[in-house]
Amino acid sequence: QVQLVESGGGLVQPGGSLRLSCAASGSIFSIYNMGWYRQAPGKQRELVASITSGGRTNYGDSVKGRFNISRDNAKNTVYVQIDSLKPEDTAVYYCNADTLAAGMGMEYWGKGTLVTVSS
Repeated sequence: QVQLVESGGGLVQPGGSLRLSCAASGSIFSIYNMGWYRQAPGKQRELVASITSGGRTNYGDSVKGRFNISRDNAKNTVYVQIDSLKPEDTAVYYCNADTLAAGMGMEYWGKGTLVTVSS
C-alpha cells in the first residue's frame, strides 16, 4: 500500500506561481513512477507531469514550458512547480503513483489539492 498526500494548492492570481507537493509513504520501494494529473470542472482528468524513479520526466502538452516536476528521494516527495498560471489551470490536482511488486502493478491516487487561478 502507498499513501499519497498532496499540499500546496490555493488561490493565486494569473501570472503567479505555485509549488505543489506530494508526500508518499508506505511501500515506497515499489514506486517506479509518480505524477501529477488535474481535473477541471466538466473535463476529464489529464496528465500534467510525471517522473520515473530514474528521473525521466514527461509533460502534458498543455503545460509544457510552464510546469516543472522534480523529486526529493530523501523526503519521498514529488513536486511540481507551476509558473505563469492561467485561469484555465484551475483544477483539482491529483498525485499519482505507479508501483510494481511481486509482479503485480498497482496505481494509487491522492485526494487532490485545489488550485484556483483568479484575479
